[in-house]
Amino acid sequence: MKTTSIERFNLKPMTSLECVGVCLLALASTSSLAADAGERRFIRKGMDEGEVVLKIGKPDHEAFQRVVRGQPEEIIWTYFPHARDPQTMTIITFHGGMVTRVDRKIAR
Repeated sequence: MKTTSIERFNLKPMTSLECVGVCLLALASTSSLAADAGERRFIRKGMDEGEVVLKIGKPDHEAFQRVVRGQPEEIIWTYFPHARDPQTMTIITFHGGMVTRVDRKIAR
């Protein structure tokens, strides 16, 4: 009698909830792979934080520039040079969650 891999390794079939969880985990891990250095040049004023993270991933460094009670905060995200663009550092300034400035500097 032939056994299947499920029987051989005592594996149980995934429930639909577990399948959704695995799919979400796979999508989350690929978003960091999608953070291509080439996409950094397409970041523009007016984009929100979520759009930036979706396009180029989480920043390598985050600093609060200005935090005053009752006013929108100002945050600076820094993306260090990438293997595909080893000389360019990207610095993005957010004011109230929206991109207000994008600087691309040559880092040697």
